[in-house]
Amino acid sequence: MTEIHKGLAGVVVDTTAISSVDPESNSLLYRGYPADQLAERCVFEEVAYLLWHGELPTPDELAAFQGRGRSQRALPGAVIDAVLALPTTCHPMDVVRTAVSIIGAHDPSAQDPSPEANLAKSVRLLAQIPAVVAVDQRRRRGLDPIEPRDDLKFADNLFWMTFGEVPDPVVLRAFEVSLVLYAEHSFNASTFTARVIASTLSDLHSAVTGAVGALKGPLHGGANEAVMATFAQIGTADRAAAWLDAEIAAKRKVMGFGHRVYKHGDSRVPTMRRWLGTLVEHYDRPDLLDLYLALEDAMAARTGILPNLDYPTGPAYHLMGFDTPTFTPLFAASRVVGWTAHVMEQLASNSLIRPLSLYDGPPRREVPARP
Repeated sequence: MTEIHKGLAGVVVDTTAISSVDPESNSLLYRGYPADQLAERCVFEEVAYLLWHGELPTPDELAAFQGRGRSQRALPGAVIDAVLALPTTCHPMDVVRTAVSIIGAHDPSAQDPSPEANLAKSVRLLAQIPAVVAVDQRRRRGLDPIEPRDDLKFADNLFWMTFGEVPDPVVLRAFEVSLVLYAEHSFNASTFTARVIASTLSDLHSAVTGAVGALKGPLHGGANEAVMATFAQIGTADRAAAWLDAEIAAKRKVMGFGHRVYKHGDSRVPTMRRWLGTLVEHYDRPDLLDLYLALEDAMAARTGILPNLDYPTGPAYHLMGFDTPTFTPLFAASRVVGWTAHVMEQLASNSLIRPLSLYDGPPRREVPARP
């Protein structure tokens, strides 16, 4: 009897040196470093450099790396035109997916598979996806695009392009922590999608486009948006337990809770939860934290299931002023680092990813003869 592993659960398909979950500490490691430590002690560009190069940068290496990214933040005119032409009825992840394809079509080295070219393309995507996210949120609000600034840090520039101003340092730091925690997570659904596409020797932009499509799904990246929909349904903290009882009775999945990899809770949550608390205090929104805690406590009491990273990140992005449909594109603006790191690792020791299936349809049969 052939054993079927639905969803490839428990199946080890390859090795990776990019990230892992340490079973002893239940912590996510980037190149051996705990992600929560990186989030608290490093800027996002340092972590991007680490994931792409294998080591944290020296101050000079970081400065040079940041300079390369800052010089490439402006979107090609064709990309801006395409984004503005898309209907506002489409999801913002549709916009990101389309924009990545167009960026690839205009990249002069799009078909160059060399490690040097793929790294350069990765840097450009990291620099330009924030502009796509910003342009799209602004157009949905009836506002014109804002040009990027090369004198601002990564997070600062994203806020500038989106809102026309840079928020207080505590907000920027909370946002940067979220970017670090979202940057990479081994063979998750979108990353595995990117590796499958790369394994065919397709180009890096195609791999990232496929990854964006996978991340759009509510069972993956879309969960951070779903958290705010849940909060809107519940309304106030005193209604959380009754709402959850109804969901459990109807056998509906509660988004933002549970994780296939972590057996004792998502190790990224405590760090993001602390920063959510800081934002709640900064914006004077204790009602939001009360609701957050009420649902978390009720979920633990009734099911024992703990939150994943999307649960604190959704309300954090809400407090920062981002529209809820923009949450998953913000995830993509960070996870593009992990996707491209895996694409480059896949190509360095490539084997076409082509699993088998067990057929359970009708047995062989003959096509009826025609008169």
